[in-house]
Amino acid sequence: MPSTAEQLHYVVEKTHRLIALCRVLQEENDLLKMENETLLKAVNAGKDKTRELEQKMNVLKMAKSFSETNEKTLDIKQKIDEFVQEIDKCIVLLKQ
Repeated sequence: MPSTAEQLHYVVEKTHRLIALCRVLQEENDLLKMENETLLKAVNAGKDKTRELEQKMNVLKMAKSFSETNEKTLDIKQKIDEFVQEIDKCIVLLKQ
């Protein structure tokens, strides 16, 4: 059976190993926290970029819809002008 001094030495040695392991784990934990922070910043930057691109896409969709509306409006105006010209011709023929 080991003596009290040997048991004490064993406990002290085990404590030193646990303290060293604790330091290593703390350093690893700190590194993982920094990596996590970096990744969170990257995710947030990606989300911001996605929001920005979605806004641009919405603006482009609106611009395209206005463009199509303007083209349709011009086509309608042109048709109305053609009808008015035809009506004017008919009125001239009726007056004769």
